[in-house]
Amino acid sequence: MAPEQHVIPSAVRPESTKASPSTGASTTRIAIGIASAGRREVLSAVLPLIARQTRRPDEVIVCLCSTADIDQHSIDMLDCPGKVILSQRGLCRQRNAILTAVTADVVLFLDDDFLMAPDYLGELERLFEENPGIAMSTGTVVADGIIGPGISIEVGLETIDATKGKPRAAERLEPVYNAYGCNMAIRMAAVRRGQLRFDENLPLYGWLEDVDFSRLVAAHGSIVRSNRLLGVHLGTKISRTPGVKFGYSQIANPIYLVRKKTMSLPIAAVQVARNLIANIVKVWKPEPWVDRKGRLRGNARACLDLFLGRLGPRNVEGLE
Repeated sequence: MAPEQHVIPSAVRPESTKASPSTGASTTRIAIGIASAGRREVLSAVLPLIARQTRRPDEVIVCLCSTADIDQHSIDMLDCPGKVILSQRGLCRQRNAILTAVTADVVLFLDDDFLMAPDYLGELERLFEENPGIAMSTGTVVADGIIGPGISIEVGLETIDATKGKPRAAERLEPVYNAYGCNMAIRMAAVRRGQLRFDENLPLYGWLEDVDFSRLVAAHGSIVRSNRLLGVHLGTKISRTPGVKFGYSQIANPIYLVRKKTMSLPIAAVQVARNLIANIVKVWKPEPWVDRKGRLRGNARACLDLFLGRLGPRNVEGLE
């Protein structure tokens, strides 16, 4: 079923669709896609910051499970065309709804807690226009709260602002196995040509969905990380997948992707081993922001299901 779409007229400002003064007449249209659920305060605080971009997006598409997940005022502050669409909950489902709605040439998927440097979109536009062989890009995360207690918006902005006014290093485009899901841009020609979609068999948070989708895109062009696409991932802990379910996904999802052939066995083995070891070691002195006991229980449940031949990523939907 096609996602229900709600266009927010007050967020559409025709003058903002003009080409950025810094880029002149541009032929590349860029859309930003954000999937969010149950994080109204985070989304409503971060979304208006897109207006800081020196090159405005041609469209912002926000996919939610409920209109209660966003403050209307945050859409009004975008200073560019904005659209809210509704979908069933699940990162992959919501990102697929965004792909269906996109009419631009490039879609930049952002987590709802990712802050871009003000020149991010300008650099992204130049990157895709100068490198037609690139199908997908990801930026350089100068600070990532996902590996710690999280970063406040205030600290995130200070970190971003510290990069302003400093000469940018010469561009380095590093080939990567996959883009980082918190900020990944895809050339829509590749998506349309390959009829690519995120795998909805990876439910809820969609752990490793970025790896899976990246390997599908790789058949249509190169995937690179640019040192000139800068941002901060706040790593907000609100409304994240519960420990048991996430722990199950830590085992089930890599094995599923190996079977699907979108993740190599060595990479999956390292991923599974690293998560298992971290949960076993840190369960005795867990970080306050991580449910290590829950994750370890989820790991154990997944290992049992693997032994019994019933392991599958969708099993997390039935876990308590």
